[in-house]
Amino acid sequence: MDTKELIARRAAVELHDGDVVNLGIGLPTLIPNYLPAGINIILQSENGYIGLGPVQDTIIPDLVNAGGKPANILPGGSFFDSATSFALIRGGHVDVTILGGLEVDAHGNLANWMVPGKMVPGMGGAMDLVTGARKVIVAMEHTSKNGAPKIVSDCSLPLTARGAVAMIITELAVFRFTPQGLVLEELAPGIELETVTNKTGAAFTVSADLSPMRNIPSDEVLL
Repeated sequence: MDTKELIARRAAVELHDGDVVNLGIGLPTLIPNYLPAGINIILQSENGYIGLGPVQDTIIPDLVNAGGKPANILPGGSFFDSATSFALIRGGHVDVTILGGLEVDAHGNLANWMVPGKMVPGMGGAMDLVTGARKVIVAMEHTSKNGAPKIVSDCSLPLTARGAVAMIITELAVFRFTPQGLVLEELAPGIELETVTNKTGAAFTVSADLSPMRNIPSDEVLL
């Protein structure tokens, strides 16, 4: 199982039947492939529709998701203008948003929209989503391409939001933010606590109930 699949499978465990969910571009878009049987979610896209469907069966040439990728819409889905789309987000009607991150720090701050000096197409809807959604999950690789920790004491990059992150899922571990701070709750298969400690740039406590990473076996996945 590759890194992205491992993260996506674990993130899928956090979704419940009937949830209205917004998924960020990249890795989070894999998550619906690993929902357990019997779990149906409603996907919302900030570019103006709800009820996104898989593209395996049908591709509508003129329909794209918020990342500009080909998309589909399920029966019962609906299109609307950007004002309505962001009213849904800002009004607290999105149950969960799952998005990637450049940095998450020990205070639950998220930086994921720009790197100074590099071209930025725009901030998109991330700032609205992480403040408007009821639960914010960051699904990302544990370190950057050069091996630097992406979970840090304090973000050095421009922030997307302050104190908004509820949970971090990486290929190594699962963390949750509590009133007491960052807590390590799960370890990926074959990963030792020492490895996570060495690759994490923020202080954390270890849950008394530390357990193996929860996952969905392949034979239970709804494809």
